[in-house]
Amino acid sequence: MAQFPEEPIYEQLARVGKALSSPVRLRLLDVLDQRERTVEELAQAAEIPLKNTSAQLQQLRAAHLVTSRREGTRVYYRLTDERVSRFLGELQGFAHDRLADLRDAVRSRLGALEGVTADELARRLADPGTVVVDVRSATDYAAGHVPGAISVPLSDLRDHLDDLPKEAEIVAYCGGPYCVVSPEAVRLLREHGYAARPLDGGFLGWRRGEKPLER
Repeated sequence: MAQFPEEPIYEQLARVGKALSSPVRLRLLDVLDQRERTVEELAQAAEIPLKNTSAQLQQLRAAHLVTSRREGTRVYYRLTDERVSRFLGELQGFAHDRLADLRDAVRSRLGALEGVTADELARRLADPGTVVVDVRSATDYAAGHVPGAISVPLSDLRDHLDDLPKEAEIVAYCGGPYCVVSPEAVRLLREHGYAARPLDGGFLGWRRGEKPLER
């Protein structure tokens, strides 16, 4: 018996909260927000065991946060729609404002590098003194990137430093707001005398801000 008349309603509402109550599922949602992937690709990108990835996807599907499509023998997973992406962005922003422990965790993991906001970068895209570098994989880059960005995966960056102009400011970005790759890229660039900053929020911050994309 329900404890109060509206309990069945709140039970349904709580399904979304339960689906978001796992750090692993939140990580999977951020990775899927960048582009659709097979379960194997998702497990590799999220650095989560394959079996666990499959189990967590089922819970996300049950809450209608994730959907899938079949192409031959492959099944591709993606966010159900853009409202899920916007909701995740709002959730992360709300939590960042409310939780000092989250802000401390972000600083501890990413460092205290001053970033470039998506709005600022959008104004500077036509500026020849700004060079945008996408340090994600070539596949992620091909699926969508900041207009004019150069694809230089972090693993290749050291070998391509001489290809980047020393007189420009380099803005590097990776996948999402908690991605550690672009801060690593910025530190490497600065060590070699480049002016460099990360893009706040990464690719997801750019896309969730409804900024233009190239494919």
